Amino acid sequence: MSDLTVTKTRLFQGIWEGVVTGGTSGKRPAIAVTHLEQPVPGADLVDTGTGVWNLRIPIPRDALSDGIHTFLIRNVETGETLDSFAILAGEALADDIRAEMDLLREELDLLKRAFRRHCLETM
Repeated sequence: MSDLTVTKTRLFQGIWEGVVTGGTSGKRPAIAVTHLEQPVPGADLVDTGTGVWNLRIPIPRDALSDGIHTFLIRNVETGETLDSFAILAGEALADDIRAEMDLLREELDLLKRAFRRHCLETM
């Protein structure tokens, strides 16, 4: 179990930002960021001087395409995944959302019919 903690602060202008806390005081945490099992270029860890490190991860252009792209933030020393985030985009996503909405509508209609039947039977 890692004593490092990653907390997202924001995603702004194509850069995921967060803070890394814990670890050995004064020692730079060994963090690796990967996408499709490849290191993400430009990932940066900056010391704030207060035992907190700012983590900035630029989203690569090739991750902005149809589908779901997952980024993993790992502790290099332990191999533990500290956090992850996903970018979802494109037509594939639209089909997933439409299918999910259709299922939700069907379930809602089923619940409405059952509730109405229950109300009629209990009167």
